[in-house]
Amino acid sequence: MADKTDFSTLTGLTSAEVEAATAAGQVNADAGTRTRTVGDILRANILTLFNLINVILFLLVLTTGSLKNGLFMVLIVINTVIGIVQEIRSKKVTDKLSIIAGNKAKVIRDGARSEIPIDAIVRGDVIVLGRGDQVPADSTAIAGSCRMDESLLTGESNLIVKTTGAELMSGSFVSSGMIAARVEHVGAENYAARISAEAKKHKKIKSEIMDSLNGIIRFVSIIIFPVGTALFFRMFLIADTPWDEAMLSAVAALVGMVPEGLILLTSIVLALAVIRLSQHRVLVQQLYCIETLAHVDTLCLDKTGTITTGAMEVSALQMISGTEQTAHEALGAIATADPDPNETAQAIAAWSAASGTAVPETSGYVPFSSERKWSGVTLADGRSFAMGAGQFLLKDGYAAIAAAVEPLAADARVLVLAQVDGFDDETICGTPTPLALISITDQIRSSAAQTIGYFKEQGVDVKVISGDDPRTVAKIARTVGVPDADRYMDASLLDTKEEIAAAVNDYHVFGRVKPEQKKAFVKALQAAGHTVAMTGDGVNDTLALKAADCSVAMAAGSDAARNVAQLVLVDNDFAAMPKVVGEGRRSINNLERSAALFLVKTVFSMVLAVVFIFLPWQYPFQPIQMTLISAFTVGIPSFVLALEPNNERIKGHFLENVVVRSLPGSLTVILMVLAVNIFGYLMLGLNFAQVSTICVLLTAWVGVNLIFRISLPFTPIRVALLVFVVVGCVAGACILPHLFSISAFTAEMWPLFIIAALASIPVFNLSFNAFGKWHAKRQAALV
Repeated sequence: MADKTDFSTLTGLTSAEVEAATAAGQVNADAGTRTRTVGDILRANILTLFNLINVILFLLVLTTGSLKNGLFMVLIVINTVIGIVQEIRSKKVTDKLSIIAGNKAKVIRDGARSEIPIDAIVRGDVIVLGRGDQVPADSTAIAGSCRMDESLLTGESNLIVKTTGAELMSGSFVSSGMIAARVEHVGAENYAARISAEAKKHKKIKSEIMDSLNGIIRFVSIIIFPVGTALFFRMFLIADTPWDEAMLSAVAALVGMVPEGLILLTSIVLALAVIRLSQHRVLVQQLYCIETLAHVDTLCLDKTGTITTGAMEVSALQMISGTEQTAHEALGAIATADPDPNETAQAIAAWSAASGTAVPETSGYVPFSSERKWSGVTLADGRSFAMGAGQFLLKDGYAAIAAAVEPLAADARVLVLAQVDGFDDETICGTPTPLALISITDQIRSSAAQTIGYFKEQGVDVKVISGDDPRTVAKIARTVGVPDADRYMDASLLDTKEEIAAAVNDYHVFGRVKPEQKKAFVKALQAAGHTVAMTGDGVNDTLALKAADCSVAMAAGSDAARNVAQLVLVDNDFAAMPKVVGEGRRSINNLERSAALFLVKTVFSMVLAVVFIFLPWQYPFQPIQMTLISAFTVGIPSFVLALEPNNERIKGHFLENVVVRSLPGSLTVILMVLAVNIFGYLMLGLNFAQVSTICVLLTAWVGVNLIFRISLPFTPIRVALLVFVVVGCVAGACILPHLFSISAFTAEMWPLFIIAALASIPVFNLSFNAFGKWHAKRQAALV
């Protein structure tokens, strides 16, 4: 039945009735994922603990009258603005894609058809559904008939016939035919909404990066002001340092402790990843899932919609009698005579057209019926043919060909083509003569094998989990290169958690998997220490999607699956997954490398602040000098390095990886600063300004060394970055010495600076190598 179905007698609701239902709240409220408002983004970026700390430090600097030492606030403001702009840009991209991924519904109102958003449907609306349409709300059929695909709800792929009076469940699809239905439930009352109620419960964001950053914030906020206060009073009261100088030195120590750009850098890197993924038609609904993607080592795939397209194709034609020419003509005639072909008829029509066989004219057609399970056609030359399920088409005669059907049925749906004497009121005349067996299989995505191959190369374990026959699932999995696909498991045989845990460890292909078992599979893999990504498109997948560390849904799938998923593939193309995983790895690898630059300053500032409480000298840095160091050896390099391509596998834990990279630089700065203070004051008789100048330039020099090491192997942009950092530091010291409180070098200062700079190279490299070897062993032990 095609779109020409006559629903002209249906008038639907009137405009007044729609307004009344809307006013009464009987609307199919949009359950889609909402992005943060601009106000939320502004508050999240401005009202932060780090910003509060820096504002307090800025106010303390103002009390000294040294405005130049308050310039660190310029970086804070710039970073905050950048974070806001990037998140708003990311929000716009996400909102746009969300609209693209949305659905609309055809309704009859005031006797006329129109198309409205699914969240504008009200109770009592008359909706019209044709092939490929998804039922937007629980309804009761009032006219027409169709075959319904409820696999998104039940996991079963068999089509269900729906006629007047039948219940249509939200989330199911019309496979063929056309039907009009009256909406019974809206919003949370819908079947799909009730099924996915557990999946909609709040799930705590799982993010090692966020936990690590929050831990750093808490630690710094606890110690920063007690340490700063102690340092200030030691210099002011005990060392007789002038009040303004003591305050500036104390604030410099505190400013150095605060990795002011790290959290903003994290938000920007992830926001840019969202924008880059949107260019590949991937909708990111939860920012920190990008981090999880980088750690995924096990990927669970639903067969339909991921490995397969959801369409069907003819995989084989096996002749029993007659000629292939006759079979091609008969099959082409049956498929093209159907006014509303389903997936099977479309597959046969496409196969027939590709064969080049001309479709003969027909004089009669018997449509497919779920009761008969066959369809037929009479050609203009008088010959008649029928096609359908062998047991129903041949009846007692099926036993003669059962042995030939069985091996084909293991991998495909098998239909029988038979020649008949004719039709009498949709009944076959005479005894059918079987001519051929037609194997119909799921159409495999052309990119599926390449995509599976990518995950194999990256060490990601792929498991195919489907509600279909395990033999069929295994064949498809084998075709696309899933490891050990010949060994498969029928999940209907698994009853206990222990059996599921053992099976999910030993097998890669599972069939007849129930919705609740999918969740159990994910939980079992997580319990075994795996980071699990789950793909799905149906309501029956929602619990597993919710349980997974990273969940991926197809835009054409159910609303429930899309709403619960962290990522939505807008083009329903599984081939986008390598780009998604690659983007996750790029973001986190670069973020770890850049974060190390921030923590160098935090660690050495923290340690030196505590040490100088007990030393007789003034803390050797001023806030303006920390601004110079932060800008050229931390801020600019970190942002450049964070945007580079990087597809290496993630190893170890974020905080450990960052700390290990930062410790060599921190340790070297601490040792060199202490050595300069000892030799400068006690042996060379230098004053504070001279010692401070050498300490600032040495710290910048160590920063250059760290950038050099983490930039290996060099690329043109990394070389350019290194040159820019060196030139920037030299220019700041030579062109703007008064701004950055840099003293002119004397004859006593040069030897001390040169010796310390040369000594810092082996100290840094030896510690870098030592920590690197230790960390490599740690990571190897974790594998």
